[in-house]
Amino acid sequence: MHDIGNLVNRVGHSQSGAVMAFRILDNMGFAPEEISVIVSAIGNHDEGTGVPVSPVAAALILADKSDVRRNRVRNQDVSSFDIHDRVNYSVTRSELKINEAHTLIKLKLSVDTRYGYVMDYFEIFLQRMVLCRKAAEKLGLQFKLMINEQQLI
Repeated sequence: MHDIGNLVNRVGHSQSGAVMAFRILDNMGFAPEEISVIVSAIGNHDEGTGVPVSPVAAALILADKSDVRRNRVRNQDVSSFDIHDRVNYSVTRSELKINEAHTLIKLKLSVDTRYGYVMDYFEIFLQRMVLCRKAAEKLGLQFKLMINEQQLI
C-alpha cells in the first residue's frame, strides 16, 4: 500500500499515497490511532522528504529502500537499460538482516559489475541509504551496508 500514490505521479507519491490510504482505511473502519500510524509511515517513506517518525515508519523505510534485486527489472533488453535497470539487474543477491543481539541491521548485496557499477548504485541510492541509517537509529539499531563483502556504511 505504501506506493499507492504512484497511481497519481512518482513525484510526491508518498504524500498522495498517504491521503489515498487515509480514505481507504477510514472507509474500512480502521481506528483513528491505526490510521495515523499507517498514514504517517506512508507519507514519510520517500528519501527526498521522509523522516522515520515512528517505529512503523522506520520499518517501512528499511524494507522499501533496501529493496534492490534483479527481478524488479521488467525491461529484459539489457541494451536499453537505464541506470535504475542496471543497478537492480546487477544485484544478484540481497539480504536485510538484524543480528541476534538486535543491535545491527545489515544490508548485504552481491553486485555483478558486468551490468552495473557499485558507483551507479551510490548515484541513485545514497539518499536511500542515509534514510535507512536514520530509520535504523529510530529503532535503536546501527545500519551497515555491504556490497560484494566490502563494508561501505
